[in-house]
Amino acid sequence: MTKLAIRLLTLAIYVMALMAVPVVNSAKAAGGDSPSPPADSTKDKKKKDKSSSIDDPRFIEGYRAAYATIYDRNDYTSAIAQLKALGQDDRADVANLIGYSYRKLGDYKVSQLWYERALQADPNHVRTWQYYGLWQLEQGNRDQAQYHLNRIGQICGTECAEYRSLASALEKPTGSGLVY
Repeated sequence: MTKLAIRLLTLAIYVMALMAVPVVNSAKAAGGDSPSPPADSTKDKKKKDKSSSIDDPRFIEGYRAAYATIYDRNDYTSAIAQLKALGQDDRADVANLIGYSYRKLGDYKVSQLWYERALQADPNHVRTWQYYGLWQLEQGNRDQAQYHLNRIGQICGTECAEYRSLASALEKPTGSGLVY
């Protein structure tokens, strides 16, 4: 089968999957320098109590400082310590950034655990699906990265930044050795 035929088949499957699953047009929990409120959980009182931390100025200040440590200074080791010190590593935004930092340090096993922890906290956390999809690409798991892309499309559509970023990475040839 030619590459074009494979791509067309993949596109057709993707389009059918999108038609079969209702698209949620919310880009909630996309991530950024401000944490999103935790996913609603009425089962776990402890998690529910932590929702007030989103309003805690110390938490927000600490989160933003860790975010800057990651994206402005690329100091992933310090950022991990800052994020863990927040005491909120079961929040999707926090766990995702810890996973991202471990990935950037090359510790893929630990990174994977944190990405999965973030998705357990919030299965619709778009930024985690994106970063975990990039992790999959770095591991050579293109099919899994495509699954992550499809999941992002279901959550926020094909025009959100997370979708476009992962789609762009998937367009690069296998084995190009790029780290995202």
